[in-house]
Amino acid sequence: MSDVDDTRARYARFASDEAPGRSEVYRQWAEGVAADEEILAILARLPSPHRQPPVVFAVTRMLGSGEGSYAEWARFVRNNAEQVLAECRDRSTQTNEPLRCAPLTLALARVRGPIALIEVGASAGLCLYPDRYTYRYGDTAALGSGGVELVTELRGDVSAPTRLPEIVWRAGVDVQPRDARDPRDRAWISGLVWPGETERARRIDAALDIAAADPPLMVAADASEPGVLEDLVGRAPSGATVVITTPGVLPHIPRAERARLIRTIADLPARWITIDHASLHDAWDPAPEGERGFLLALDGRPLAEVDPLGGWIAAL
Repeated sequence: MSDVDDTRARYARFASDEAPGRSEVYRQWAEGVAADEEILAILARLPSPHRQPPVVFAVTRMLGSGEGSYAEWARFVRNNAEQVLAECRDRSTQTNEPLRCAPLTLALARVRGPIALIEVGASAGLCLYPDRYTYRYGDTAALGSGGVELVTELRGDVSAPTRLPEIVWRAGVDVQPRDARDPRDRAWISGLVWPGETERARRIDAALDIAAADPPLMVAADASEPGVLEDLVGRAPSGATVVITTPGVLPHIPRAERARLIRTIADLPARWITIDHASLHDAWDPAPEGERGFLLALDGRPLAEVDPLGGWIAAL
């Protein structure tokens, strides 16, 4: 398949399967790209990971395209093609959704504290603050008293956690970590929110304020490379249980590096919490039965089926 045909198929699939119900603006833009030979030829010049619709659309909005019609957006891309391509080559998907802390907190409740928390693919670190948010699990009473309220739906026989984790140290590792104190980085993280997701935008902006007020340790590195996680685990305070989280990041790591990362985590004196699609790897223990979507797991043991962004938690 040529780069143009790959780009066409990717945007057509995004328009039909991913954008509907979340962002009408993005649906229209993706549908327009799939039928526009000139724009397809421009975007096909990008390396495959950097031509994903959410990345390209977020970059153009950051550069000033606005959120108007497809014709307006396409005109902006044609007039600013080199700048758009340069920014896209330097960026990748860095979805930083604090709502993922709702399922993460459910798993953290099973870990003895105090906890030293390490996140792989941390972006701006918004999932490193599960102790700073307020949670509403279904109809249960609010848990916590933070300034950001995270609401998630419970489906089936799932018990909400009754306590927040005791986090005494937090660190993130990312190939391109973002700083919540930096206006440009904040604009990028906020720009990854799709048009129309108003509540999500407010949640992420408030979480960025929390991260900016007390920045975590952030390491710019590939966590799958030898020594990276070993060094971070060695820097954790003595007496704390080290917990490594990989919420939603593993699909963005090539298969060989992904397998190496999972083996590395298994060999470390640390617990592992992940949110992954059931088909993504073979590290589940036991292997999930039947057709499953995204799973929340502790040390490879599935605890629940979850929305990949944390919007609901369902009993297995």
